[in-house]
Amino acid sequence: MSACSRSAAAVATALALFATVAARPAAAHVDYVTEESGDPLDAVTFVADVLSDPFNAAIFAGSGLAALVGLAVYLWVRPTIVDVVVLRETLAGYGDLVPWMLRLAVGLPLVGAGFQGYLFAPTLSFDPGASPLLRVLFIGLGFSLLFGLATRIASAVGLATYAWVFLAVDSSVVLAVEYVPVFAVLAILGGGRPSADDMLLEVASTPGSYYGRIDPVHHLKTFLDRSAAPLRRYVPTVLRVGMGVSFVYLGLIQKLADPGSALLVVEKYDLTSVVPVDAGLWVVGAGVTEVAVGLALIAGFFTRGAAALSFVLFTTTLFGLPDDPVLAHVALFGMASAVFTLGAGPVSFDRWFGRPALGDDESAVPAD
Repeated sequence: MSACSRSAAAVATALALFATVAARPAAAHVDYVTEESGDPLDAVTFVADVLSDPFNAAIFAGSGLAALVGLAVYLWVRPTIVDVVVLRETLAGYGDLVPWMLRLAVGLPLVGAGFQGYLFAPTLSFDPGASPLLRVLFIGLGFSLLFGLATRIASAVGLATYAWVFLAVDSSVVLAVEYVPVFAVLAILGGGRPSADDMLLEVASTPGSYYGRIDPVHHLKTFLDRSAAPLRRYVPTVLRVGMGVSFVYLGLIQKLADPGSALLVVEKYDLTSVVPVDAGLWVVGAGVTEVAVGLALIAGFFTRGAAALSFVLFTTTLFGLPDDPVLAHVALFGMASAVFTLGAGPVSFDRWFGRPALGDDESAVPAD
């Protein structure tokens, strides 16, 4: 294939992916932007009715076909694109920053949840004045993770708190399921660099330091780092699967299985005036797109591309839905950034069937 042909193929791929995104609505947590449930509609009947319209079917099939063709062209020419190789080499050097990305991604919304009074998801509110301990818990966890202080302990407490909310308070906290993989990964990686944990460890482990004489935990941190080392290679897998599950839930449960509520979002923001298509097609398109992105992430197929597309979807959501709570999506932004940085990791389609540019060990998180 000539250089001119490769450039044309790359341009065609970019245009196909852009057309797919433009033809689909922005992703959103439906419950975050609507205060009432829509009319109960049979999901299967709804989808069948929407796609029975020839115009809707043509747009839906055409955008899907464009995405598949663009993806096929990219996979064909990818090994010859120098830009991709350089990008992957650059991203491989950012692995040690992933704990920092994730700490910011959950620390900020946890602080916000404590001050605003909600349990992980904005739909699960509590009165901060009547529940001061809950407020202190969320704010304390948030600041601990932001500073990277006792990161593994804070992550374990965060996981236990999420489990308590899910089992004893309201299972709809699954709307914020992205916290689970992030907490799990931070429990494996610790605070990383830069963090208070790393700084204190350096001081405590220096011979003759005064702090080292009184610090009771730096030896424990060293032991935990070594014990968790074999799990580090699975960090990309945990993140992409967790993010994929979140996407599948948003698309399948919140949109395709509950089209009545999703239609309220389309009506509330007059989305049919943005792209003049049937309101039902907005719902079906959003649901199918999110499920497709989620399944790609779970399978580890075209992982960085799926992460980049998810980042675009989150961004368009924030601009397109002005009252969508920004803090509720920060964790997803952080996960998308981490997945884009690390790639698919082991147990993935990309690793088994792809042609990696950096060898089989790419995307392993560096050890401390």
